[in-house]
Amino acid sequence: MSFKCRGCAGENVVPVVDLGAQPCADYFPPAETPGPDPRWPLELWLCRDCTLVQLGPVEPQLPEEPLAVESATSIAHAEKSVKEILAEYPELNGGVVFEFASHHGGSWLQHLYAAGCRLAGDGEQADLVVDVHGIVHEPAFGELLKLRADRLAPGGLLVMEFHHLLPLFIGNQFDTIRHGHWSYISLRALQRVAALHGLTVESVKQVEMFGGSLMVMLRHAAVAKPDPSVDVVLEDEDAAGLADEVQLGSLQEAAWHAAGVLHEELARHKAAGRTVLGYGAPSKAPVLLDLSKITTDLLPFTVDLAPGKHGRRIPGGCGVPIRPIDELRAAKPDVVLVLTWDIADEVISQLESAGGWGATYLVPLPEPHEVVG
Repeated sequence: MSFKCRGCAGENVVPVVDLGAQPCADYFPPAETPGPDPRWPLELWLCRDCTLVQLGPVEPQLPEEPLAVESATSIAHAEKSVKEILAEYPELNGGVVFEFASHHGGSWLQHLYAAGCRLAGDGEQADLVVDVHGIVHEPAFGELLKLRADRLAPGGLLVMEFHHLLPLFIGNQFDTIRHGHWSYISLRALQRVAALHGLTVESVKQVEMFGGSLMVMLRHAAVAKPDPSVDVVLEDEDAAGLADEVQLGSLQEAAWHAAGVLHEELARHKAAGRTVLGYGAPSKAPVLLDLSKITTDLLPFTVDLAPGKHGRRIPGGCGVPIRPIDELRAAKPDVVLVLTWDIADEVISQLESAGGWGATYLVPLPEPHEVVG
């Protein structure tokens, strides 16, 4: 089977990672809903031309419900990012802005309004265009990048933040591969697809969000002045082999290995009489638990801050119910499996500051490892 690249529309696209048929990651059915849940192929394909890594030819049919609650880490990151951008580009203070909404929250608008900026009107180009973890939710990456380029005023700045393919690959973050995230972006791929729409990458920052993200500044090619930060990231990507289909394919074996180790670790705790409960019900959890073959036998329940997820369950074969945070505190498990591993520090601090009980925290990736609270 073949299809056209979601970035450059080329046909030189090949499969590199196959995680099997997986449930839709943001479909959290009511706990009493009988299975089996619907599944679709979850595969990564590589475009040999523009190097964009992307989901293969799949069209999940279930709509995503906005159930998640934005983390304190994400909220603080948005405020900090706006302050830094406006300090580095003072000409944007009071300018015209436009933001492409993200399923992950983290909107910059309130902070930009506080700096005197105003929202662009219908069809109006903006001095600052922002996309924070938004474009990965769009199946047609190239077309939507063009839409962002068209919104940008001459001389304006496009800021894009996205989960970076490099930490995903070298950190074995296989659970971030999910239906609804259509593209897994390297700087090289963004650079090449952006060039098709008259944009040039000017500078790059590496940020810690979601396990490792890039904040990329782009301008129209005629005015862009790339700085050394661009080459630094490109060199790191090339060294890791992010455009090499054989190298990328090694992620599949690494994923299955880590999943097996996690199953063994939870089975070991159960055999020793220790209780393990989960923290978090992120969109990452279905793939992680499904590949690890973890069910309620090893993980009786998990908890989440989002009230909309309470009374529901993780989809797929695991069937793990989602409950309020207070039930974790009341149960006082010996081990807490941190499913929201990208904000593990926030999770541990939250639980310990409210009166810890000496639990050990288990972080699942890149391989399961324990963190003392």
